[in-house]
Amino acid sequence: MLLFIFVLAIVGTAIWAFLDRNRPSYNKLFYWLTVVVRYYVGFTMLSYGAVKVFKLQFPAADPFRLVQPYGESSPMGLAWTYMGYSEGYNFFTGAAEMLGGILLLFRRTTTLGAMVTFGVMGNVMAMNYSYDIPVKILSSMLVFMSVFLMAKDIRRLYHFFIVNKTAAPANIAQPPIRNRKWRVALVVIKTLLLTYYIGMGLYDSATSLKKYGDNAPKPPLYGIYNVETFVLNNDTLPPLQTDTLRWKQLVVGGYRGYTNAYLKSMSDTMRYHAWRLDTTEKKVTLFTWSDTTAKYQLAYHFPDKEHLEMRGTYKNDSVFIRMATYDLNKFLLKNRGFHWINEYPFNR
Repeated sequence: MLLFIFVLAIVGTAIWAFLDRNRPSYNKLFYWLTVVVRYYVGFTMLSYGAVKVFKLQFPAADPFRLVQPYGESSPMGLAWTYMGYSEGYNFFTGAAEMLGGILLLFRRTTTLGAMVTFGVMGNVMAMNYSYDIPVKILSSMLVFMSVFLMAKDIRRLYHFFIVNKTAAPANIAQPPIRNRKWRVALVVIKTLLLTYYIGMGLYDSATSLKKYGDNAPKPPLYGIYNVETFVLNNDTLPPLQTDTLRWKQLVVGGYRGYTNAYLKSMSDTMRYHAWRLDTTEKKVTLFTWSDTTAKYQLAYHFPDKEHLEMRGTYKNDSVFIRMATYDLNKFLLKNRGFHWINEYPFNR
């Protein structure tokens, strides 16, 4: 599709240049094209930044991430865990993105906004390429659009940053609009547009925190459970590492209303299951998205605060599983915290 758009643009430009070859310049068209580009990039940066400021894009490591072997994580999963660890770093990067977006929404600060956006999105683009993260094309286009917005001031930037010469004032004048009603209408439209987009963006991000942010309600049974006893068809299975039937761990993650579960066998094979919980009947239904007809129901209860027991049918076998709850705060990633001074690098 991009190749088609690129070819279409080249062909269209050639035809246009030939048919309108007597026109010396397109100052008005260039101005309004710049307006469209900077508003598109500005609004996109506000969206990019808001989901980081409110820490929605990169959640903290859930139970599955905490038990997943380090080498089994994908490059994108590694980047998501890295970003999701720190609220402060999310706020810092999100605020920088939002700053670039806000600056692009006003003529006087367009060049500064393009410079900030170029730096911020250059880093995002590098992460997307280096960690195999989707949205490579969009992040690249935002970088190219930032360059486009800086291009008209390239001589001024060169004089200021490189050769230490006086930079002439930029020409940021809007093409004259003689009709006063149109001038007023443009101001009103811009004010309403900015108020609505920024206001709704912040409101949606704030309300989303209650649905799937780090502070969203966790689903019942959220956590990690180590299997102590596994009875299959009235036969207690020993914890042999070669056993592919016996469970080793149950990992429950996600958010309230969107729960997922992973079953780890003794051979450390992880099997993903959709998870439907009935807290009234104290029953859980497990199934896979590849075969939603094969559903397994297990009754559960907590005999004490440190154990979970399940009983029912799983894959046509009767099972009884007794599991010990594992405190998530025992993980170093959870309990290390912040230290002003380290006598030695704590690199584990």
